[in-house]
Amino acid sequence: MFARCLSIIACIAALLALPVEAAAPRENARLARYVGEFSAGDRVSTVGEDHGRLFVVVGEHPLRRRWLTLAANFPQSPDTLLLDGRALHRFDIGAIRLAQIHAGVTANIAALRAAALAARPPVEPPHRAQPDLVDLTRIVPLVKLDIRYATADNIIGMPLYDKPMAFLQRPAALALARASRMLAAQGYGLMIHDGYRPWYVTKMFWDATTPDEHGFVADPAEGSRHNRGCAVDLTLYDLKTGRAVEMTGRYDEMSPRSFADYPGGTTRQRWLRGLLRRAMEAQGFSVYADEWWHFDYRSWADYPIGNVRFGDIRATQQGSPSPQGRGWGGV
Repeated sequence: MFARCLSIIACIAALLALPVEAAAPRENARLARYVGEFSAGDRVSTVGEDHGRLFVVVGEHPLRRRWLTLAANFPQSPDTLLLDGRALHRFDIGAIRLAQIHAGVTANIAALRAAALAARPPVEPPHRAQPDLVDLTRIVPLVKLDIRYATADNIIGMPLYDKPMAFLQRPAALALARASRMLAAQGYGLMIHDGYRPWYVTKMFWDATTPDEHGFVADPAEGSRHNRGCAVDLTLYDLKTGRAVEMTGRYDEMSPRSFADYPGGTTRQRWLRGLLRRAMEAQGFSVYADEWWHFDYRSWADYPIGNVRFGDIRATQQGSPSPQGRGWGGV
């Protein structure tokens, strides 16, 4: 009981550190249509919205804003930006990159999985913590799952998981539960896209993509924090509607919109992104700078690379002793 009281007090204290605005700003639907990336030749400009005003991002260090008007900068349509006497046209680099990757994936999914399952994770020295993976739907209140890698709706364009499930090491899962309670007080729940990822799936990513695309996927020779059960991909959903909120960029989008500090988007999108980040950081997670949705738990280095398939984690999710031995690198 005492420990639970301390947990509640900690959640309340962390909640007080969330954004000053009591609720997310309303979306300016009229101006949101003008937000995005525009290009002409080698010039790319980012247009964003801030409390009812449009701006274009200029410079790099530091970033600055140049305010825009519809009459002067968008006289034709939301898809054409007039800037310094030059017409720039809207483009979606994330969709372009996704199409390029899908076009380069030619591997047969069954053969890909068989080869990955036959391979072995890298050998590691012993780790301080024993694996203790738990099912997030049993730990995190109000959680919803949208496991893209169990479907074809992902960067590879084919299902990589056998089942739509999400696991984390127990300390990370309990921290996520605390973050969920904090966010529920503001009307939001957590929607999970990915958690623990068996090593063989990381190898499938690597083998399915061309060398030119390897910068976007984890190297199986090193493993990832997802493999260690201490990384989670997630977003927010509205508790009233049950729908995911709109962030500054799409999940797994390969574009600058994915950066945790991307300066574009709308006021509401940036506020929601900040709300998620503050709630997660208050519970010991840190955001991955290139992906606003990816958070690593602070003790990730204590755990070995895992290769246990989802169907073999059932004993753990029931609270039984952690799986040990075969399937866990270095254990």
